[in-house]
Amino acid sequence: MTVVALLAVATNTYGAGDRFERVVARVERFVAGPPPDRSTVETVVVAPRASPSATPVPVASARPGASTRPGPTPTPTPAPVRRAVDVKIVSDPAAHFASEERKDWCAPAGIQMVLSVLGRADTSEAFQERLASRIHEWDSLRDSRNGEWGPGAMALALAAYGAPGYQVRAYESRGDALRDTAAAISTTREPAILLAWRGAHTWVMTGYRATADPTLFDDARVTGAYVLDPWYPRVSSIWGPSDPPGTFQDASEMERNYLPWKRPEGHYADRDGRFIAVVPTQPRG
Repeated sequence: MTVVALLAVATNTYGAGDRFERVVARVERFVAGPPPDRSTVETVVVAPRASPSATPVPVASARPGASTRPGPTPTPTPAPVRRAVDVKIVSDPAAHFASEERKDWCAPAGIQMVLSVLGRADTSEAFQERLASRIHEWDSLRDSRNGEWGPGAMALALAAYGAPGYQVRAYESRGDALRDTAAAISTTREPAILLAWRGAHTWVMTGYRATADPTLFDDARVTGAYVLDPWYPRVSSIWGPSDPPGTFQDASEMERNYLPWKRPEGHYADRDGRFIAVVPTQPRG
């Protein structure tokens, strides 16, 4: 490759860098061969919520058969106070941010940021390159029909680096997805991964705003999320400019970016038409 060509790739003149990355990706897929048809982290399809109520989540009542003889009057537990919440589990988003080194590396960059928040990785280019090179340890035809990163591979990678318990979940509605994911973040104090852009992109969710605490009120409505977007500082011809680390994405931005899964490479019975998230289930130690 000539010096002029190398400079064009390095500076992305006339899109030369993007075209070069696409060629490299095709060569890598050819060399690696098709993804193996092996088991992966299953997608859990979450049933739609029943009509929510404003009643707080109830506490357990006395077990059947327990004595009903008079005894000391228990002190009643105060009812939870209903108020809007603003939850952030990351105080310095920029400290954990990693931009994707290649335009198709949003998944390894997203995993890297989750691991950084959990104290399991740094945000260096070297770490991201090592992580991206390990995709063939976790890829599966059932998870990604094009041999790239699927949400199952993301969960396996997180576990391999010391962050077990992440679950791939599919929801019928955006509201259910955001509320359940927000509750998981509050319960575990760990970030979640949202599959944005119809499953083509990775957002790391590190907090949210809601009309009430979703761990206490089943009718709480999440009005937006705090996001680390590995696409930053790029500009997409389809999705527009990306936002700096920790930007609050309000309801309109969630509606524009967090869309039901629809991938051109094939059919995914448990994901198509649903909102996908990789959700933490184990509280941070």
